[in-house]
Amino acid sequence: MSHVLTAVAWPYANGPRHIGHVSGFGVPADVFSRYMRMAGHDVLMVSGTDEHGTPILVQADNEGLTPIEAADKYNRIIVEDLVALGLSYDLFTRTTTGNHYAVVQEIFTALHDNGYILAKTTLGAISPSTGRTLPDRYIEGTCPICGYDGARGDQCDNCGNQLDPTDLIGPRSRINGETPKFVEEEHFFLDLPAFAETLGTWLDTRDGWRPNVVRFTRNLLDDLKPRAISRDLDWGVPVPLDGWRDRGDKRLYVWFDAVIGYLSASIEWARRSGDPEAWRQWWQDPQALSYYFMGKDNIVFHSEIWPAMLLGNNGGGAKGGKPGALGTMELPTEVVSSEFLTMEGRKFSSSRRVVIYVRDFLARYDADALRYFIAVAGPETQDTDFTWAEFVRRNNDELVAGWGNLVNRAVAMAAKNFGEIPAAADLQPEDTALLETTRAAFTTVGDLIARNRQKAAIGEAMRAVAAANKYVSESEPWKLKGEENKARQGTILHVTLQAVDDCKTLLAPFLPHSSQKIHEMLGGEGVFAPLPRIEEVDDLDGTGPIGTRGYPIITGDYTGVPAWESRPIHVGTPLAKPVPIFTKLDPSVVEEELARLEAGE
Repeated sequence: MSHVLTAVAWPYANGPRHIGHVSGFGVPADVFSRYMRMAGHDVLMVSGTDEHGTPILVQADNEGLTPIEAADKYNRIIVEDLVALGLSYDLFTRTTTGNHYAVVQEIFTALHDNGYILAKTTLGAISPSTGRTLPDRYIEGTCPICGYDGARGDQCDNCGNQLDPTDLIGPRSRINGETPKFVEEEHFFLDLPAFAETLGTWLDTRDGWRPNVVRFTRNLLDDLKPRAISRDLDWGVPVPLDGWRDRGDKRLYVWFDAVIGYLSASIEWARRSGDPEAWRQWWQDPQALSYYFMGKDNIVFHSEIWPAMLLGNNGGGAKGGKPGALGTMELPTEVVSSEFLTMEGRKFSSSRRVVIYVRDFLARYDADALRYFIAVAGPETQDTDFTWAEFVRRNNDELVAGWGNLVNRAVAMAAKNFGEIPAAADLQPEDTALLETTRAAFTTVGDLIARNRQKAAIGEAMRAVAAANKYVSESEPWKLKGEENKARQGTILHVTLQAVDDCKTLLAPFLPHSSQKIHEMLGGEGVFAPLPRIEEVDDLDGTGPIGTRGYPIITGDYTGVPAWESRPIHVGTPLAKPVPIFTKLDPSVVEEELARLEAGE
């Protein structure tokens, strides 16, 4: 058994999240965590809402709210949506807590003490209309290297090169289109070049990473530059240095404090658990494993910048140093990045209403239907297009007609003819073959999930479902009439129900809601696939922007999950007439949803 950290990208609290967001960070992380728990590992899955920086200020201004009011509003919406989707966080918190502020300042102090923070005068981008700092990612223009028109001020997504806003040709604000004004500012920078050699050596040890992550990161290492970690803002974590601590116009840059959130959330979880030092088992044990899940636009922060920050805290860069007050931290085991999900051939855009928010989706369709689509057709290694036609097809043909139909007809026949799970008599070769297929799938599917090959993993699980459907169709238990055929009919139904139970377990990481229903349908008691819950808590310190107000967190009790293995079903367990597991969708859904999309609803 290992300690496994699942570090999930922090969604911005400047609006509801759409299905493109959760396809990149949410569902893949949850599938991985659920499997790892079933495989016997001690998992800590953490994240929260990212609540600092200009995106929050812009949204607050648009709604006539203060920044903390806007963050409160969208934090709660995001928490409710992620719980409805079944994402099993041990702690989903937020970056405006006193705990987070303290941990961020500890990491800054360690980096500063070890010489990895540089003070520099630089040109910063200012909005002429508001006088407010424009973050690098809120400036776009033409890339000076590849000529791509749409490069951001921090990097070009086309060629992958790191940029500064002043590098862009024809820079413009993504907020209102105006040309930024560049003024001299004094700021702190993370000395990334001091980690180039160590990062390269570390990257050479990373086996099995997705090729897109490795290629992107290696390209970045060729031209590392110091990166700004402070900004002219009044909203964010104060710089913990004399002369800066009490300044109202300087804060740590939002990206700097957000990546530290994985650590601060782990520490907050430990403090809430009653053992304040428990987080160290996931962060300081060389045998512990850590996996970071995000979309591809966040690769640079997790494969280069966060490892550099950890190395600097440890005293592990070119300048040496000693571990900070929190101690030495382990670097990521793997950075698991998904590509982008588009919608009906268009990029998701809340401003252009090319979007479907998670809560709107779940108000009309099953959570497991969305989880299934993301797992089987999501952007694991390449950009993928979500279309309503494909969603309806996969729901109706694969979930309803494939998996759901197998469950319903197996339980229905056994309930009608026996009223319970029947016993198996002499097994025939075809019976044994099916049982061997479903049992072998545990090794295959589990290995694929552990290596973050989820699309292949759910494909193997559904192949086991297909094998069971084929077995039933060829065995034709409904034709076996009379007492002389009762034993054989019971055997076929027993084998089918055992296969259903196995497939229910194989699919539990992907489809927790329906797996729980099937568990109960087969006579199981208690919680099979635990779901998260919302708890209202008070800030542990009362020193952040939240102050003494309460806020919602996501947590849950995921102990006692079933083992990742086939378990014999119990003969004699009463069975009742089943109810449908999944909802078949009318094809007219496609036209209705396309009409909503065109209307911007």
